[in-house]
Amino acid sequence: MPNVMPAVLAALSLATLWSPAAAQDYRAEAAKRLTLLEGTVELAGLDSTVEVRRDRWGVPHIYAKTSNDLFFAQGYVAASDRLWQMEMWRRQGEGLLSEVLGPEFVERDRFARLLKYRGDMTAEWTSYAPDTRAIVRAFVAGVNAYVGQVKRRPPIEFTMLGFEPALWGDEVPLQRMAALSMTGNALGEIARAARVTALGADRVRRYYPIDPDRPLDPVADLDLTGIGFPSLGAAAQSYGAVPYKRLEGSNNWVVAGRHTASGKPLLANDPHRTIAVPSLRYLTHLVGPGWNVIGAGEPGVPGVAGGHNERIAFGFTIVGMDQQDVYVERLGPCPASAGRARCYWHNDRWEPVRTVMDTIPVKGERPRIVTLEFTHHGPLVSIDSARGRGFAIRFVGSEPGTAGYLAQISINRATDWASFLQAAYRWKLPTENLVYADVDGNIGWIAAGLNPIRSWTGLLPVPGDGRFEWEGFLPFSKLPQLMNPPSGVIATANHNILPEGYREQLNYEWATPYRYDRVMRVLSGRGGWTVKDFERLQHDEYSIPAEELTPILVAALRRRNVAHPTVDTLAGWDYVMRRDAVAPTVFAAWLRQVGPLVYDRLVEDRPGGRGRRDWDLPTVISTLTRTPEQLGASPIASRDSIAVSAFRAAVAELADTLGAAPSGWRWGRLHTTPFRHPLATMFDLEAPARGGDENTVNMTGGAGWMQTAGGSYRGIFDTSDWDKSVATSVPGQSGQPGSQYYGNLLPLWAEGRYFPLAFSREAVERETAHVLLLKPR
Repeated sequence: MPNVMPAVLAALSLATLWSPAAAQDYRAEAAKRLTLLEGTVELAGLDSTVEVRRDRWGVPHIYAKTSNDLFFAQGYVAASDRLWQMEMWRRQGEGLLSEVLGPEFVERDRFARLLKYRGDMTAEWTSYAPDTRAIVRAFVAGVNAYVGQVKRRPPIEFTMLGFEPALWGDEVPLQRMAALSMTGNALGEIARAARVTALGADRVRRYYPIDPDRPLDPVADLDLTGIGFPSLGAAAQSYGAVPYKRLEGSNNWVVAGRHTASGKPLLANDPHRTIAVPSLRYLTHLVGPGWNVIGAGEPGVPGVAGGHNERIAFGFTIVGMDQQDVYVERLGPCPASAGRARCYWHNDRWEPVRTVMDTIPVKGERPRIVTLEFTHHGPLVSIDSARGRGFAIRFVGSEPGTAGYLAQISINRATDWASFLQAAYRWKLPTENLVYADVDGNIGWIAAGLNPIRSWTGLLPVPGDGRFEWEGFLPFSKLPQLMNPPSGVIATANHNILPEGYREQLNYEWATPYRYDRVMRVLSGRGGWTVKDFERLQHDEYSIPAEELTPILVAALRRRNVAHPTVDTLAGWDYVMRRDAVAPTVFAAWLRQVGPLVYDRLVEDRPGGRGRRDWDLPTVISTLTRTPEQLGASPIASRDSIAVSAFRAAVAELADTLGAAPSGWRWGRLHTTPFRHPLATMFDLEAPARGGDENTVNMTGGAGWMQTAGGSYRGIFDTSDWDKSVATSVPGQSGQPGSQYYGNLLPLWAEGRYFPLAFSREAVERETAHVLLLKPR
C-alpha cells in the first residue's frame, strides 16, 4: 500500500485549523464512530455465521465455514479498522485523489491512470491462484458491506475532508500503484543519467559503483543532456513526499533445527517500509475450509503476506530486480495519412502515439479532461518539446498477474517446499526474497519476481527506436533459489543475493551490505537459538560503518590534538547506536558531514555541488579505510584534514541543536519516530526516542534525524509450536482515532517488546477480548 499520507499532510496542513474546542468536538465525534467489536451484525452476502475473535492486541481471528464467508469477513473486518486508509489507497491507485484533495493532485492522478493495467483480463485473473477472482469478489463485497453500514457516519477523517466512502469494484485489489514504490529503477536510471552527463561514465562507475561491476553503457547517439527527475513527470511524485531516495529495507532469516534450542527451524521476518499512522501492515488470522493462516499483509488485499499456516512459515524482503526502463522516444508529427497529431519513431518508421481521453474529477473545480498517451513501451510520462522527445516508462506492471502482493493467496496455502515453489512462481511484483521453513525441518529461499531479459544493462535511459527491447522474461526455474543449505542458515537484507557464478542479469543496485553482514556474523557465532534470541537480533543496533570509521576519526582527532569531551567518548565506544548514548549522536552527525567532503575530493566537485548531497557510503568507507591516496598527495594528512573538518562541523551543529553540553547529546533526543496523523495534531501519538540507524539490523533510517522507515511489523515463527510465535506492530491495528487499538502497540514497539501470535483455537480463546458474530441476513 503506497504511503499517500505524507502527501495528504503536505497538501492539506489542516493541523493548524483546529481550536481547542473544535479539537475536543472532533475527538468526541470520532469516539462515537468507532467500529463494533462485539455483538452480532447481520449482513447480506454471507452463507453462514462467521465468528470474529479479536485478541487483546487487536488482531482479528476469523472463523468461517466457507471460503466466500472467510474473505467477505476479512474485507469487512479490515474496513472496520482501516476504512479511511483503504479509501485513500483506492483513490491513489485509481487516480481519484483530486476529487477529495483538490487540484494539487491532478498530475498524480493522471499518472495513476497511465499506470493502470489495460491488458487482457482473462490472462490477468488466471495468473494468480485459480480461485483468486472469487476470493477478491468476496473480499470486496465485505468491504462494501461495511461501507454501506457507515456511509452516512463514516470514520471521522471523511467528515473532516467532506466526502463519503465509495463502494469498491472487484478491480481495486488489481491496481499497480501498490508496488510502484518498490520498483524504483526508473528513478535510478534518471539519477545515473544526470551523473554521467556531469562526470562521465567512467567516473560514475568508479564513484557510484554497481554490483556486479561492469562498464556503463550509455548509447552513443543518445543525448543525455537535460535528463533529470522532471523527465519522469508525476512518476517521481508518486513515490511519496521525498521521492528521490528510498530508505526502505527489510531483513529476514531462517535457521535449521540443528541451530535452535527446539530442534526445529525458526523464521524471522522484519519487512521495512514507511512508519505511519495508520500502520501500513494489518495482522489477520484466517480460518476456513483449506485455510488456517496468520500474519500481516496490507489491509486492501486479501490473504497474508508474511506469516505461517499449519505446515509452513514464510517471510519476505525486497530483492529489487530491475523491472522498469526509461525510453527516450523521438517524437514528431505523424505522416498525413496517419491522421494522428503525434507519432514516435520505432523500427524505422513513424508509429502513432496511442491516446486515451480521460476525465479527472477535481474538488472545487470543473473536471479536468486529460489525454493519456502511450507508445509501444508504455505511458509517456513527460514531453521535452524543445528537443522533440518524450519519456516513456516500461514497467512489468503492464503484464498480467502483477498486482502487488496478490500472489500471496497461493503462498498462504502451500504445505511443503514443492507447493511453496509453485506458489512462488506466481509471484511477479514486487520482487521478493521469500524465505521458508516447515514443520518437517526444511528451510529454503527463492528470489521471486518477473524479471525482464535485456541485451543491455538497464542502468541508463535508452532510445525507443526499437534497438532496445525486452526479450521476454526469465523463466521462474532460473530464479536464484536454495533449499536446506549445508550451513543451515539463510538470511537476506536487500543486499546482493546473487549466488556465486550466477549468470542471469537481475539487478545492479542493492542496499548496503551492513545489515546482512551483521545478521550473518551473529547467526554464525553460536547455536541454540530461541524466539527470545531472535527478538534481540531484530533489534540489534550494532553499526558496522561505525566500527570501520570511528577508529580513523579518533586517530585523526588525536593526531591533530583536537580537545573535545567527545573524543574519549568515541574512543571507548562499542559501536552500538543506543538511544541513550552520546557517541552515536556524534558519529551520525560526523558521517553526515564527512560523506560530502570525501566526495568533493573524489569527483572534484565544487563545495555545495552534487557531491555534497549525492554520495555512496561504501565508497566513503572504502576510501577512508583502504584507499586514502585518492584524497590527496599526502593520504593520511588529507584524510585527517577531512575527518577533523567534518568533526568540527558536526559538533557545531550538535551544539546549536542540542545545547553546548555534550553530556546532553543523547542519540534518542535527535533520533525519534513521529507518529503524526495526516489531518490533525489532536490525533497524533507520542514520538518515541529511537536507537539504531539505516545501517543497523534495527533499521531506523529516515529524513533528517528522524526515523521515517523501518520495521513497523515484525514476526518470529516457531515451527516446533506455532503458539510460541510472536509479533510486533505499530502503532495499532485500528486506524480510527479514539479506538483502544489505535495506539496500543506503540509502547511495546518502542521498547522492542512483542506480543504472542496466538494460533491454536485454545490459545486464541485465552487471548480473546471481543467476539463479534457476522450472520447472514
